[in-house]
Amino acid sequence: MEGVITTAIAETLKELGLPEADFAVEHPSETSHGDYACNVAMVLSKTVGKAPRELAIEISKVLEGKIEYVEKIQIAGPGFLNFYLTRDFFSAEIERANTLGAEWGKNTLWSGKKVLVEYTDANPFKEFHIGHLFTNAVGESIARLFMMNGADTKRINYQGDIGLHVAHAVWGMQKLGIDVESDFSARELGKAYALGATTYKVDEAAAAEIRAINKKIYDRSDESINTLYDKGREVSLAYFETVYKVIGTDFDVSFFESESGIKGKELVLSNPAVFPESEGARIFKGEEYGLHTRVFLNKEGLPTYEAKELALAKMKEDTLGVYDLSVISTANEVSEYFKVLKKAMSFVYPELEAKTEHIGHGMVRLTTGKMSSRTGDVIPAIDFIDEVAVAATQKMATEGDSEPDEVLARDVAIAAIKYATLRGSILQNSIFDKDKALSFEGDSGPYLQYTHARICSVLTKAAEAGLKSSVALVPEGVYEVERLVYQFPEVIEKALSERAPHKVTGYLTELASAFNTFYAHEKIADREDTYAPYKIALAEAVRTTLKNGLWVLAIKAPNKM
Repeated sequence: MEGVITTAIAETLKELGLPEADFAVEHPSETSHGDYACNVAMVLSKTVGKAPRELAIEISKVLEGKIEYVEKIQIAGPGFLNFYLTRDFFSAEIERANTLGAEWGKNTLWSGKKVLVEYTDANPFKEFHIGHLFTNAVGESIARLFMMNGADTKRINYQGDIGLHVAHAVWGMQKLGIDVESDFSARELGKAYALGATTYKVDEAAAAEIRAINKKIYDRSDESINTLYDKGREVSLAYFETVYKVIGTDFDVSFFESESGIKGKELVLSNPAVFPESEGARIFKGEEYGLHTRVFLNKEGLPTYEAKELALAKMKEDTLGVYDLSVISTANEVSEYFKVLKKAMSFVYPELEAKTEHIGHGMVRLTTGKMSSRTGDVIPAIDFIDEVAVAATQKMATEGDSEPDEVLARDVAIAAIKYATLRGSILQNSIFDKDKALSFEGDSGPYLQYTHARICSVLTKAAEAGLKSSVALVPEGVYEVERLVYQFPEVIEKALSERAPHKVTGYLTELASAFNTFYAHEKIADREDTYAPYKIALAEAVRTTLKNGLWVLAIKAPNKM
């Protein structure tokens, strides 16, 4: 409907001989001000030399009666056009939501386009910690938004299975006596990495050994190191897959730095004008473009992250075919680095650089502060999920309607974590508060899940009472919750265009709150109520909207809680 109104206004401007304008059609904060409001008169007033209100009246007269489902247009304040929708519109949208089911909220704006979304990018030989958990939540939601908007979306995981951090871990494995014959875990690898990383900074002899190991890993020149490396990589990747299964991520393709490093080095050496030599290394002079200089090949002739990323862009195309957009989602700590990378890419692969987008996001911190895998001061993701799951079990035992089980508790824990990550702008840092995150009272993932489960329970009671949903007989007034249901497709579209998953989170929370208010005042499964079938249809539409919206956030929608 927003698009219909926008188009109608644009056509009216042409009809009146008025210039085009960059106006906004939005929902007023107060429903008493209409279902949509437009500022076109204020935007154009100076240009055409008329008072905003006078211009608004002129535009509204031409618009009157031309837009289906718009009952009336009123002028408000200095010249806002307020649009009020008919009762039939809301009942038609409720019916549409229920008819579309799992397709409700989807559009075709990106239909026919291939989009690659790279995120998580956990490095083997390190612990998969809660930082990865949070960055995964952001990337997964962006990927799903593209899917909701019709894109052929490919999820990509790019993992650093080679580099100095791996040498740290292999050196640590040697010192800790971890060998291929022992049944070691990914957690032990994390400890080995922490030992190597901390020792590297304080012991020059050890640092020299680690650098030598790093070169041998690249060259595959030492059989004993190759054996340690191969086994460690295998253990890490197998463990990561168990984590991805728990958090609901299924990557289409995984790329590795061991592959991109070789190609990255070739790219740098074959483009000497772009990457000149400097003190034995190959660099990109970012200062010449208002950025900063970065090393692409170090003095040992080994490719850095920058060179590997450069090669990765072409590897994506070679593996997945021509794509329309490549989105890379990382913590904003590396945003400046990506600016340099994109500038260098513009000289080597200009056509790929033009369709590469980096989304730098903030991080969710714990109340204890920032973690560091270098020192081993990290909280493993699975431990964190299990800790929150224990708290979720306790919460459901006192406030839930059903007996909590292990699977449900973990689903609720993941909902709490993902919602906390996505409740505000992804550009900002935030603090994870376990008690608030597990609240059943609002502004939390479990609150949305609980509302969905409550609706499922109500609809079961209605079915048991022999009641069925129908929009044949509609109440005269519009329920407030109806004024939110139809907005879901708009929210999905805007959340993607603005790269703002929090718009979905905020909308779902508002919808759940409106439904719970409706439920507190209205009986739904009442055989004596003439409008019971419509209320059931409305409840079904809210349930569908919540379920589809939670899917975007990669949060499960349980039927019982």
